Amino acid sequence: MQSIKIVTQDACSYCVAAKNLLTSRSVDFEEIHLVKQADQARELLLQATQRTMPQIFIDGEAIGGFTELNQLVKSGDLTS
Repeated sequence: MQSIKIVTQDACSYCVAAKNLLTSRSVDFEEIHLVKQADQARELLLQATQRTMPQIFIDGEAIGGFTELNQLVKSGDLTS
């Protein structure tokens, strides 16, 4: 099983979409809020290749945001 972490922020429609996409496919993930969990979010964001929200990490590797997550789901490369 893959370890998935999503860095999110308030009022972010793509953050909601990413969480809904994973939830609808019964994929477990850990949400890390940009403000409420600032230290943990900052540590992850140092590895990010983009500055948009959400930022998604699979097994410690930054994969990008919602668009990249959706591509992984559609290709079948994301396992629950």
